[in-house]
Amino acid sequence: MIEVFKTNVQEVDQSKIIIFKLLEHFPNSRINFDLEDCDKILRVYNDSISNKKIIELVNSFGYQCEVLL
Repeated sequence: MIEVFKTNVQEVDQSKIIIFKLLEHFPNSRINFDLEDCDKILRVYNDSISNKKIIELVNSFGYQCEVLL
């Protein structure tokens, strides 16, 4: 399963920190950012994904995050 989120993360260093923190909560996931995309895409690959938890975690780091429809 894959979920795609729109964020306002701008820098590679920021994305690396967020990925590290998300992997602490979702250790069996593959997570990446596409910062070249206009929506600063966050992709999370996992068998069971909690959109609400991912959004809460990214928000707690001071960034916006919403499911991309």
